[in-house]
Amino acid sequence: MKEVVIIGGGASGLTAAITAARQGKDVTIIERNNKCGKKILITGNGKCNFWNQDQNINHYHTSTPKLLNNFITKERQNSVLTFFDSLGIVPKIKNGYYYPYSNQATSIHNALTLECKKLNINIINDITVTEIIKKDCFIINPNKENIKAKNIIISTGSKATPKTGSDGLGYALAKKLGHNIITPLPSLVQLKGDEPYFKNWSGIRCDVLATILIDNKQIKSEIGEIQLTNYGLSGICIFNLSSLAAKALNNKQKVDIALNFMPFTNSPKNFLKNLNTKSYHKTISELLEGFLHYKLVDIILKKANIKRNIPLNTLSEIELNQLIKTITNFKIKILTTHSLDHAQVCSGGIPLTEINNETLESLKVKNLYFTGEIIDIDGDCGGYNLGWAWMSGIIAGKSVK
Repeated sequence: MKEVVIIGGGASGLTAAITAARQGKDVTIIERNNKCGKKILITGNGKCNFWNQDQNINHYHTSTPKLLNNFITKERQNSVLTFFDSLGIVPKIKNGYYYPYSNQATSIHNALTLECKKLNINIINDITVTEIIKKDCFIINPNKENIKAKNIIISTGSKATPKTGSDGLGYALAKKLGHNIITPLPSLVQLKGDEPYFKNWSGIRCDVLATILIDNKQIKSEIGEIQLTNYGLSGICIFNLSSLAAKALNNKQKVDIALNFMPFTNSPKNFLKNLNTKSYHKTISELLEGFLHYKLVDIILKKANIKRNIPLNTLSEIELNQLIKTITNFKIKILTTHSLDHAQVCSGGIPLTEINNETLESLKVKNLYFTGEIIDIDGDCGGYNLGWAWMSGIIAGKSVK
């Protein structure tokens, strides 16, 4: 019988394996791909943003936010940097974002897999776990490989980016073992609408204040660069609002994104008037092109029903107010998110109420543990989802009996 079997050799699974093996446990990883850590290699466009200096709890999300502080603590956050220091990873820190100094995700991947080799962790590739039975011990794939284990850590990930092997199989395994599953939904994903001007603004990048409205109520705002696409909206700001959008759409609620294309001023009217004073010879379209993409200017003026070839000072007060409203509160109705194929992570999963926050052991099945994305915790862009993967792997690896 195997002492510890970890199902899934991704970020959290590898971390759990290393931590458990350092505690003297005999560890086996079962990985469905032909090698472990496939998703790590594509993280951060191959650079692997593995941590963030800003560990404010507001960067993490769950269906039971009151419990979040019990799972993500200062001590656990500190343990991550200690863990990577022990692997010999030298970080490059840029605006609080941690990358391997090499700027290569392979540095993280290789450090993890080399440590597994050093610790004699048994890795079995190309096996898909489809069934787990709990008797006196766990029996994995009883009708095929028939692997027996004293402890199991399920680290299979979510349903996001299924090309890396994350197809949601872990949810089915957990459900058969008696757990409930909060519906997994795309997170850190593009948002889609159906507006005629999308084809005209496709490819534009711009800095905005983006606000999500659910049933006409402002919920959250993000500031930074977005990409305007032929289907709607993309970019880090949009990704950080997408989990809220997915949940609301799943609940049949109305979702809008309001874009402020002048986030740099609290007084857009005065800004435009001052700009016009300096450039009195310009038309409205020429004036706006001083800070907005010309294709976006055309869309804004058309939406505001204002002619492009007239001076700003010829506008009535009503027209000027309408122009400013269109620029600073440009609303887009969101119909759906992009698919799970495009999502970086999922929200949802094993409820926090069914997991021991001290150990990540199941409260329903003894000697069963969970790590990473399968748990109902997801994070913002910027290293937070990997942050939770490392944290949860360390907790489970230390706790397994």
